[in-house]
Amino acid sequence: MSTILSIDQLSVRLPADADRSHALKGVSLELRCNEILCVVGESGSGKSMTASAILGLLPERVRAESGSINFGGRNLLDLSDSELRQIRGAQIGMIFQEPMTALNPLRSIGDQIGEMFRTHTKLGQKEIAARVQSLLTDVQIPDPQAAARAYPHELSGGQRQRAMIAMALALEPAILIADEPTTALDVTTQAQILKLIRELQRRKGTAVLFITHDFGVVAEIADRVAVMQHGELVEQGVADELLNRPQHPYTRALIAAVPSLTPPAVRHVSDETILSLHGVNKIYRKGVLFSRHKRVTHAVRDVSLALPKGGTLGIVGESGSGKSTLARCIVRLLDPDSGHIAFEGVDLATLSRKALRQHAKHVQMVFQDPYGSLNPRHRVGELVAQGPIVHGTPRHEALARARELFLLVGLEPEAMQRYPHEFSGGQRQRICLARALALEPRVLVADEPVSALDVSVQAQVLELLAKLRQQFGLSLLFITHDLRVAAQICDHIAVMKDGVVVEHGPASRVFAAPEHPYTRALLAAVPGRHWTPPSVTATPERIAA
Repeated sequence: MSTILSIDQLSVRLPADADRSHALKGVSLELRCNEILCVVGESGSGKSMTASAILGLLPERVRAESGSINFGGRNLLDLSDSELRQIRGAQIGMIFQEPMTALNPLRSIGDQIGEMFRTHTKLGQKEIAARVQSLLTDVQIPDPQAAARAYPHELSGGQRQRAMIAMALALEPAILIADEPTTALDVTTQAQILKLIRELQRRKGTAVLFITHDFGVVAEIADRVAVMQHGELVEQGVADELLNRPQHPYTRALIAAVPSLTPPAVRHVSDETILSLHGVNKIYRKGVLFSRHKRVTHAVRDVSLALPKGGTLGIVGESGSGKSTLARCIVRLLDPDSGHIAFEGVDLATLSRKALRQHAKHVQMVFQDPYGSLNPRHRVGELVAQGPIVHGTPRHEALARARELFLLVGLEPEAMQRYPHEFSGGQRQRICLARALALEPRVLVADEPVSALDVSVQAQVLELLAKLRQQFGLSLLFITHDLRVAAQICDHIAVMKDGVVVEHGPASRVFAAPEHPYTRALLAAVPGRHWTPPSVTATPERIAA
């Protein structure tokens, strides 16, 4: 198989005030015709920087110091901006991680795809419109004509990503670079996008450079794999060989951190219920400008569940299924329209705000985005101590407790003096856990607490949650769309679809013998579901070193 793009000893230097000197150091990589090459690694490993260097889109003050990127007989590093613009889109297409920020919100989807033809060809408007329709049909967007007229915010996340793929493939480029194109998508939408990329690649013979941190995705679509760490290429090879017989300690540690889809042995959980939901409903009514009519959405519909004392109840489902709305009703960030939420016999759903404040410390929440939920203007020690102080604990006692909690979640107490932006994503999530534990809650509601984390950091946070559950007798309500994570941490699983719990039972039964068609569809869509990570001796903790 011939080589279409070759990177030879590429080094990219960072600004003098950066944490390290180089984003990439001596990277050599080949992309071959008609193959999918997956580049994997954690945040900061250099995956996206490699893509930026290929396209000539390096950030300001970041420069290629040495090496070459050869494509079509030319070194891309030697080309001017105008020459690179002729290559971008026409010969090398790009699918970005977040389509909502990559697409112009003020222009229709059809107009943005059509710009590719207006910029690089001399086609007329009718021919361009026909090509746009054909592309939207190719990427399997329902009602292509309506999609072409729509603006980005009017499409779902999966449809926006399909529109990005259509744009990237508009001029049938020889190379397609996909930078984490499925990270923010639900498991079923993710499966559809992966299948689409594979089908288009086979049909058009495109070479694909696929950047990801998800080894399930790698197992699903990769022909070859390259593993990066701290800007260096540490291992590469044929996908089957690397996934099942990894050689480098870092690769072995990454694979060791991938959660299995098979739940562990059944854990004994108390028969006593600490939190019960009965007939909970939440309806959103959204008015339309200059209209008397309101759009009604049943976000949560007649949900009844029970959380055993000391157990973990997982709530899984796609975006829009009602998972997060239900969590916010439980902690009363939202008021349910009807139903009962009983914590040890007290109905939280009907408590006044004043009475709720006294019970709030018993049920605490950890949010999906640790950065967005921490006030950037306050030191993290103050943020952890804030809750106890509000509830009457003297300041010096609250800060002393915060020091203990920092040690408990694996952070040095000296870090209390720093601000949120000075921590990594995994460290910020540990701080959020410390803040939630400061009030000594009985129930912890965790809303997608590891979805934004690298696989190794994810494994560490999940291990910490399991340890805290055992140490404090915590009961966890764990909300996630990642079925691998749910399989490993949850005792019971509730599957939600369109605000309704369609299946509920022990995790071992739900994963081994799902009864509802929707549950079966979710499990069938898990990327790499047929691949079982090999037993390796490396542990996730080694990565941090």
